[in-house]
Amino acid sequence: MTSTAEAVAFWILATVAVFGALGLIFARKAVHAALGMALTMVTLGVIYLIQKADFLGVIQIFVYTGAVMMIFLFVIMLIGVDSADSLVETIKGQRWWSFIFSVGLAGLLIFTLAQVSFDQSSVQAGMDRLVANNNATGNVTGLAEKIFGQYVWIFELTSALLITAALGAMVLAHRERILPRQGQAEWAARRVRQNEAVAGLPAPGVYARHNAVDTPALLPDGQPERKSVSRVLVAREQVARADGFRDVERHIEREIEQGGDR
Repeated sequence: MTSTAEAVAFWILATVAVFGALGLIFARKAVHAALGMALTMVTLGVIYLIQKADFLGVIQIFVYTGAVMMIFLFVIMLIGVDSADSLVETIKGQRWWSFIFSVGLAGLLIFTLAQVSFDQSSVQAGMDRLVANNNATGNVTGLAEKIFGQYVWIFELTSALLITAALGAMVLAHRERILPRQGQAEWAARRVRQNEAVAGLPAPGVYARHNAVDTPALLPDGQPERKSVSRVLVAREQVARADGFRDVERHIEREIEQGGDR
């Protein structure tokens, strides 16, 4: 029988796992999606530990969270993903097909779970069989026999798939340098020859008390200068808006006008 503490811990951890899975699906940035998946994996590992499946819980955290998720983050950092990539469909209609398959999979899962029936005698017989197997060979030995015996080729193919994915990420991230690398002096000479931004690009920041790199400078007409912030921040939609600073500027101008009237 499940104790009250186990039930409470399960519902709390299950809720956290669901939120992590939703973050994986709806996160706008690839890194945030990977972190949401890592949260789900860690939560599942803790649930296994609560159910006294120590080996499975530790492997869940070490392998999936510590190894597979690090590969995901490594690939993301190598290739680089911005928000524009998610708006381009390389396969026509893939979003609708994904939605249809997801609904069908959810329906199949609900139908399968609805057919499950628990019989006390069957459950007890299964537990007795599990205890007998653990006493005979043990969990670690039995798992090793499955991985390196019956399913050794599947295990090796999975390992080869992960290695191939990592190598593919490095190949995609590698860029052949056609021209020699230009230093700061070469870039400055190029700007002078082309008469573009001879004095350098405008610096970010609006006021002296807020000169962060994600805050664009303002032109004389009050419009933000997009060249004053990094194009990487622009692609990721992480540029701060200047509307709040305009309100502060109007408030200061009113105070100065009122002070001059006095």
